[in-house]
Amino acid sequence: MSRKTLVIILAIALVLGIGLTYRLMMMGSETASSSSGAAAIGGPFELVDQNGQTRTEQDFRGKYMLIYFGYTYCPDVCPTELQVMGNALDALDPEIANEVTPVFISVDPERDTVDAIAAYVPHFHERMVGLTGTLEQTTAAAKTFRVYYAKAYADGEAKDSDAYLMDHSSFVYLMGRDGSFIRHFNYGTAPEDMAKGIAEVVKKNG
Repeated sequence: MSRKTLVIILAIALVLGIGLTYRLMMMGSETASSSSGAAAIGGPFELVDQNGQTRTEQDFRGKYMLIYFGYTYCPDVCPTELQVMGNALDALDPEIANEVTPVFISVDPERDTVDAIAAYVPHFHERMVGLTGTLEQTTAAAKTFRVYYAKAYADGEAKDSDAYLMDHSSFVYLMGRDGSFIRHFNYGTAPEDMAKGIAEVVKKNG
């Protein structure tokens, strides 16, 4: 199978995965909202940043978080979305932008080492925090945020090979100062629209 064909197949799978994840995410939100009034997205995590420091959700309290789950080997979707995040923050009034921490969390910890994350995130924003960890840690974080992901191999490719892509959902989450879910931005959201959405939230909630 050619790489072009693989990319097309993965793109279709990604769309299906995003649709499924969105439905599950909304189902979870509706279930949680009926009992607590808050969306069941987000929660505790323990990961390692690009400087090798252990970070938990508590380290980000007091600031809004703009979070994206992806991986450094991603050929197109991840860098596109991370660039949108960076451009959105740059488009904001500095006082508002400084209240938002951009965060990239890996769904591919087997290849996304601390060094790989450290070399990757500065391309998108100087304040972006990159997080990785053990397979158990990243799996737990993805589950907490209802993120779908799975390895995707080309036909005939050995399943123990490093030559794989990651099929994953593509949402940018905006989390509140207390770590609660506020809203998400779909794949394809323009930087100016993301900036507008962030500004509206920060101005409304302070």
